[in-house]
Amino acid sequence: MNSLVKRLGALALLAASFTIAALVIRFQPAVEHEIRSIGGFAYPLAIAVFALVASAPFSVTDALAIMNGALFGPLWGSIVNAVGLVFAALLGYWINRHASRMLDLDAYLDRLPRWVKRFPVGSPAFLLSVRVIPGFGGTVATASAAAFRVPVWVHVWTMCAIAIPICTVLAIFGDRVTVLVHSYEHRAHVYWEQHHPHFHFTRHPKATPKP
Repeated sequence: MNSLVKRLGALALLAASFTIAALVIRFQPAVEHEIRSIGGFAYPLAIAVFALVASAPFSVTDALAIMNGALFGPLWGSIVNAVGLVFAALLGYWINRHASRMLDLDAYLDRLPRWVKRFPVGSPAFLLSVRVIPGFGGTVATASAAAFRVPVWVHVWTMCAIAIPICTVLAIFGDRVTVLVHSYEHRAHVYWEQHHPHFHFTRHPKATPKP
């Protein structure tokens, strides 16, 4: 009975983690709006959201990394991503320590390329190599670290060594795209004002309320 309860609890933990990540990605515009509107609490909220999503199995954080760059600029966006990744590593390790049996780790290990299998499972070289594999690499690395009782600090630094440079590039990309969009909007507005100086948007007579 206790074993069944633990398995159900582990399954619920994984399901909750994955569901939260999926909802954040699904409603990213709304999440971005909320982060923009809360002032000084934007930084801790963005870090918490990023950590929750990055710690979930099979999650994709690219969109959030770009979003943070657009929200906070290249420097602070990169810092938000980096801090979020550290918390994500800790949270993901804890989740997998309690729920690693729910993931068919052996099946995923069999799917790894031969060049990765040369490294002992759970070793720093293995964790670093697996994380460069898109898709399921990060999930396998975290699950392996938890299953083989890799020291948590090893798990954290191997995850951050791969993920932080990628997320930093994405944050810079997000900031540049935002700057380009704002620049385009400004030029379009100036062009319109120069070529239509006497044009003003007015209400249609029928839309004017009667006194």
